[in-house]
Amino acid sequence: MKTPLAVQAPRALYIHIPFCTNKCFYCDFTSYVLKGQPVDDYLDALEREMALTVRNMPPETIDTVFVGGGTPTVLTPPQMERFLQAVKRHFPLADNVEFTMEANPGTVDPDKLAAMKEGGVNRISFGVQSFDNGLLERIGRIHNTDDVYRSLENARAAGFTNLSIDLMFGLPDQTVELLARSVDKALELDLPHYSLYSLKVEENTLFHTMYERNELPLPAEEDELQMYLLLMERLKGAGYKHYEISNFARPGYESRHNTVYWRNEPYYGLGAGAHGYAGRLRHVNVKGIQPYIDKSKDGYPRLEENAVPESEAMEDFMMVGLRLLEGVRAADFAKQFPGERLEDRFGQAIAGLMQGGLLERIDMQDDTVYRLTDKGVIFGNEVFGAFIGE
Repeated sequence: MKTPLAVQAPRALYIHIPFCTNKCFYCDFTSYVLKGQPVDDYLDALEREMALTVRNMPPETIDTVFVGGGTPTVLTPPQMERFLQAVKRHFPLADNVEFTMEANPGTVDPDKLAAMKEGGVNRISFGVQSFDNGLLERIGRIHNTDDVYRSLENARAAGFTNLSIDLMFGLPDQTVELLARSVDKALELDLPHYSLYSLKVEENTLFHTMYERNELPLPAEEDELQMYLLLMERLKGAGYKHYEISNFARPGYESRHNTVYWRNEPYYGLGAGAHGYAGRLRHVNVKGIQPYIDKSKDGYPRLEENAVPESEAMEDFMMVGLRLLEGVRAADFAKQFPGERLEDRFGQAIAGLMQGGLLERIDMQDDTVYRLTDKGVIFGNEVFGAFIGE
């Protein structure tokens, strides 16, 4: 007889700030141009959702906080101070909490950084995307490379040491040579963490409209593969650990918050358009600013909430867990799904992937680990897809 799954209070918290100075051409996130928006009313609504959340699912200790967007750093210093005080008031943060905030270069002056530091933020993730000003303009970014250097200098002067930047590849008109130059400049910064993402042309974006019109000059697939191989070679050659398909870090600087997602563990999700996962329930909040504000006055501002069947949760465990280069552990699977064995559920899929050279098995004294091979890293989507419907 199976042991029932205990409802574990999340130890991770995601909060969405949906305001931006402008909408980038590739962005399909829940984000809205800041001008004219009721920011203070939105922060009121966030506090209502915080209070309701902790009342209905009391937290124990929060180990990681991630404030994403949008661009959270478009908040003014007083708004930032108010927001961060609310987080600390409602959620008990661990002494060693990882508290990340996304930022756009050019939106963090010394006063704002001081408010962030005082409010508990200790990690900043900058959306740099490229060190080529022409390319930045073509993808709709409003910062330039000078803003990048100035923002990082300000952050370091404010006492931030845990800094990360995002770079993108596979962008329109981007070449392997252009990317190589951006990587050179990125590595010169000697940061503890880098995230490297390929462009995905999503619906409801300007780039999707251009793609449909055959007006989006994307690199060839072979060039995009060469870009990814270049990134892996350069980052690992500079001493960074490739710990997740798109992420590289110095030892000890891996993103603890994102690792919660990759391990399929529960997390609170607050704010317009935010997703959350707890008690085998997934939810997504309403997306519009005013609809979110209005709905928060009458209870949870949910768009929908769905129970996750155990079979789907198991598939999720494999698909997101194998993004980590350390792989998935059979013991962790048994812990999340009492009475189940990983090999019983996915033995056929695993055997096929191992035969194809995409997965490898590591037998330990008291556990078994399955992880991507070097070939599997390149063909990750093929690996993840093998577990759908299993």
